Amino acid sequence: MVAELLLEIGTEEIPAGYLEKGLAEIRRLAQALLEENRIEMAGGLYTYGTPRRLVLIGKAIAETQEDLEQEMTGPPKSVAYDEQGKPTKAAMGFAKKQGVPVEKLECIETPKGEYLYVKRLIAGSPTKDILADALPKLIADIPWPKSMRWGKIGFPFVRPIHWVLALLNGEVIPFEVANVRSDNTTQGHRFMAPETREVFSVGDYLQTMMDSFVLVEQKEREQVVERLAKKAAETVNGIPVQDPDLVATVANLVEYPSAVCGGFEKDFLNLPDPVLITAMREHQKYFAVYDGKGQLMPNFVAVNNTVARDESVVQRGHERVLRARLSDADFFFKEDRKRPLGDRLDDLKRVIYQADLGTSYAKAKRFTVLAEYVGEKMVPERLEHIKVAASLCKCDLVTQMVAEFPSLQGVIGEAYARMEGHPEDVCTAIREHYLPTKAGGRLPQSDVGAVVGIADRMDTIAGCFAVGLEPTGTADPFALRRHALAIIRIVEDKGWEFSLNEFIKKGLSILGEDLDFDNERVFARVSDFFRERYKQMMLRADYETDLIEAVISIEFDRINELRPRIDHLKRFASESGDFQELALTFKRVTNIIKKQEKRFEVDPALFKETCESALWDAFQALKDDVYQRMERNEYYEALGLMARLRKPVDEFFDGVEILVKDDQALRENRVGLLQQLAGLFLSVADLSRFSI
Repeated sequence: MVAELLLEIGTEEIPAGYLEKGLAEIRRLAQALLEENRIEMAGGLYTYGTPRRLVLIGKAIAETQEDLEQEMTGPPKSVAYDEQGKPTKAAMGFAKKQGVPVEKLECIETPKGEYLYVKRLIAGSPTKDILADALPKLIADIPWPKSMRWGKIGFPFVRPIHWVLALLNGEVIPFEVANVRSDNTTQGHRFMAPETREVFSVGDYLQTMMDSFVLVEQKEREQVVERLAKKAAETVNGIPVQDPDLVATVANLVEYPSAVCGGFEKDFLNLPDPVLITAMREHQKYFAVYDGKGQLMPNFVAVNNTVARDESVVQRGHERVLRARLSDADFFFKEDRKRPLGDRLDDLKRVIYQADLGTSYAKAKRFTVLAEYVGEKMVPERLEHIKVAASLCKCDLVTQMVAEFPSLQGVIGEAYARMEGHPEDVCTAIREHYLPTKAGGRLPQSDVGAVVGIADRMDTIAGCFAVGLEPTGTADPFALRRHALAIIRIVEDKGWEFSLNEFIKKGLSILGEDLDFDNERVFARVSDFFRERYKQMMLRADYETDLIEAVISIEFDRINELRPRIDHLKRFASESGDFQELALTFKRVTNIIKKQEKRFEVDPALFKETCESALWDAFQALKDDVYQRMERNEYYEALGLMARLRKPVDEFFDGVEILVKDDQALRENRVGLLQQLAGLFLSVADLSRFSI
């Protein structure tokens, strides 16, 4: 028999940003609970949630856990029976402990001899009883970014728990958590249907929620929010901003959304668009409204958690709150505009970037020099704009606007620079140098923004490693992993042909003018850090470890060359019938030469066997062509050429003794030949990294 499970935890309003992850954790914990207790769940587990409730629904849950057959081993046969074959106290004690007659005991042969043995069937317990014991712990184990304790209750939870609805096939699962007893009651919308209601099944619960002005399914609320926002904006012939993240946030702030369209004074439109949008979005969770030409209108859409009796009253309330916010923003904007952006560079001397690394001014000066270094190599025609952008890109950190709206850093700097008449790519770079802002995020499109961005990040990485602030485990307070990955992605996206190692060295050299540290050790640590970040990036892109290691173990410097080389190697490995044999042959070569500390020259005059000359001639005939293919990034073709060496190499191994003991010159000549071959192979990849 199967049953349906319903668990609802009623709480005070849960922060919108906590809800999605909290529900995912509930589902994970519930699935683990059922699996560990051998409770089949044919219909699956589903979670829903609103600010006031966390809901878990299980369909086709077994009413009883599966029986467990245990195989128990007892004392040795020699101890369990006497000379007449009668059971001793040891046998009878074992039988009693296992709950079976002594006649049911069997013997089993083990490496240590014969032992008593019995199979015992443990009948499964009712699922309801198991859940009654386990659900309080499940609720307590839900991980939250922050938990709270209230009153005299020592139970930590995201918010105070007010009720717990727990049913299995309509019957209450009895338990207590946070001084709240589970039952079959729930509550509707706090304002529109606050009364307590009884529930008898999952279907009954879902209907009760609908009748009580509660939309428990998050995606449904998001769709309703989008529809209502669009309808509200249409009242002023406008279109609400397309902002999926804001839609999701608002949907997790309400149980039954409604929307009104409000307005503000047109004079506020003189503020830069990002200021208006940020004031509406971040502080009030309002949707900005655009006209048909894509211009901001003096309007907004506010989503409420209840249907108002008089929308005009609600509208005026929202307008009054937003007006105060925009008035503050207008004041900050006018104060900021009294000074040019560049004049604020000296203000950064009063801002501590990091105790051991000095001020933000010192950091800006360092990465400006580093940006010039990159600019001279990659985009020399943009060098002057790079210098200006690097010197201005942190100046908005000390504006009143960024102090009020921290998310506007870079954005407001771009706006101020544009108002001051700076070149467009300088203005764009001030914003774009922060990109990407998250893993997989959008990359800077301008060369100036890309150069300034990687210079800023390299200074951060170099500085943190120099003062011992390397990431440890999951702790990465300066986001160094994200910064390294951003540098890799930007360089790869731009296709820039420059040395990562030289870039690291230059960053450390500039840093060394302000700080004393072990340059060689830090360089090695930073280089290894980038290599590991690249490896993890490629693993997430579904490349196999062998492929990645085969390339980055021999060369990790020019980022733009790595992915094409890995792709060509992947294609060759999948398409060439010679690949496995070629990899095995190369392993034979590396096994011989890996212990040789010295590099030997090859003298063809010392060849004694035909196979030696044949291998040398084949190598000489191919090597120049292979290196030319490499210079043209034709790695697949280069591998195809090297595959021709497999047969003469195998014949060489079969035809001669390489490490001859009585002729040092001959031994060194043959080792030197293999060293030459290995060098050719390693110009593409280390095939010995493949597990074949």
